[in-house]
Amino acid sequence: MQVESIKTAFDEVLKTLGLEAEQVTFEHPTEIAHGDYATNIALMLAKKVGKNPKELAEQIVAAFVKPDEVERLEVAGPGFINIYLSRSFFRDSIKKVIDEGEWWGSNDTCKGKHVMIEYTQPNPFKPFHIGHLMSNTIGESISRLYEFAEAEVRRANYQGDVGLHVAKALWGLRKTGGDPSNIDDIARAYVAGNRAFEDEEDAKKEIVSFNAMVYDNAKEIAEEYAIGRRVSLEHFEELYKILGTKFDFYFFESESTLPGRALVKEGLATGVFEESEGAVVFKGEQYGLHTRVFINKQGLPTYEAKDLGLAQLKMQKWDFDISVTTTAVEQQEYFKVMFKALSLLRPELAPKLHHVSHGMMSLTGEKMSSRKGNVITGESLIRDMLALATEKVQERNFDDEEKEEIAKAVAVAAIKYSVLKQKAGKNIVFNPEQALSFEGDSGPYLEYAHTRAVSILEKAKKVGLVASTVLAPQESTELEKLLYRFPDVVLRALEEYEPHYITTYLTELASTWNSWYAAEKVMDESTTAPYKLAIVQAFAHTMKNGLWLLGIQAPNRM
Repeated sequence: MQVESIKTAFDEVLKTLGLEAEQVTFEHPTEIAHGDYATNIALMLAKKVGKNPKELAEQIVAAFVKPDEVERLEVAGPGFINIYLSRSFFRDSIKKVIDEGEWWGSNDTCKGKHVMIEYTQPNPFKPFHIGHLMSNTIGESISRLYEFAEAEVRRANYQGDVGLHVAKALWGLRKTGGDPSNIDDIARAYVAGNRAFEDEEDAKKEIVSFNAMVYDNAKEIAEEYAIGRRVSLEHFEELYKILGTKFDFYFFESESTLPGRALVKEGLATGVFEESEGAVVFKGEQYGLHTRVFINKQGLPTYEAKDLGLAQLKMQKWDFDISVTTTAVEQQEYFKVMFKALSLLRPELAPKLHHVSHGMMSLTGEKMSSRKGNVITGESLIRDMLALATEKVQERNFDDEEKEEIAKAVAVAAIKYSVLKQKAGKNIVFNPEQALSFEGDSGPYLEYAHTRAVSILEKAKKVGLVASTVLAPQESTELEKLLYRFPDVVLRALEEYEPHYITTYLTELASTWNSWYAAEKVMDESTTAPYKLAIVQAFAHTMKNGLWLLGIQAPNRM
């Protein structure tokens, strides 16, 4: 909560009335007409002190000593207290937005903390699929939320460069005569190998032998493996550049295998793991979880064992306070088991680890109707959206280079907004036409609202109009009452690992901005014109900062 004087005033009034509360909580009412903050403290204390909640709320309001920031208090419903902030507060908040600029909305709750965010996790020799795209979008946003809270952040990517998928691709390259330096040949080879593994018993045996060679770094496949791995990783970098992500650390399954195996061996000796039918397993039932295999019957470490090794590698690479991993929601139970096993092996490390999930994406709309089963990779979705966005900006009066940059900004905004507008772990229905719309509930809609504000500021500069908060209109606007909420929204998004709070807020803010702009003539000759321009500037700062937190560009022209 930004207005600390309100907390202090409530603490004081509770003391005056002889009431005790561990903490008075505040929230923003959904409807602005219901106040700027609200608290349910009377409802919380009423039963404890044997009073009617509404009567207790009225007592609190009557005894409340208003700080300068508060205009009035009202009792609502069964005992809620709505708080209305003063005109001077909103005038000062507009000045604060302008003064803080690119840091408006930030906080220092994580100052000095080391935070590692692991996300995206595409595997060499396999396509960059929708799940990788969603993990990238969520992970990048969480990274920025931590940076905005003054944490020292490192972005990490964990990729499977060993395993059955590699064996399938290498086998497929041999069978199809594909070139390991050609990313399309690698993709086709993987599909061929995967199909053969499922349908042909002889091929399956051959692929299993290839898998053993991958783990043993066998000379027979070394050159093809090295080339295919390099080409795959270079190709992923092209996609990261489009999405606006740059990683600090890259971890690979080939590196986490040995430390993971060592941890399982240690746990086997201490009773954390046990042998079962030729494998090594963790019996999770005693902890309300389930059993998982950490070393399979072939003696190879599973994903679980490698993730144990990865946690240790991360800490050795960079001494973090918090480590966040974003993966698909179906891995939630998997991570609970892995974290529990790690807590028994390394009790000092496990509490620092957190898992954030994403749901599944299905596709709809005319542009996707030609795709069989509506199945599409993450990479092809990016490419398709870039093509559609390019069509959309072709009629604009920009040069080719600017059109390309705007099309990329619009395409990425369309994808990221669609992912981030949902609560973490929820499934998404993606409609390209709706996602690319400039009219409501889309990333491009937010970008366009920002460009309109920038355009006004540029026009004002040409005519010499300067923003000022000295002479404000008598009444606060709904737009001002939304703008000041931004830091609270940002903090909540960080604390709950939920960027969707920011998308929801920005969408409401853009809608309110458009209504305000339609009703106001900013550059008129009135005495309040400089203040109205200050509101425009505050809106532009807020929208740009909010978009940045989502990993979305804020173009100056569209």
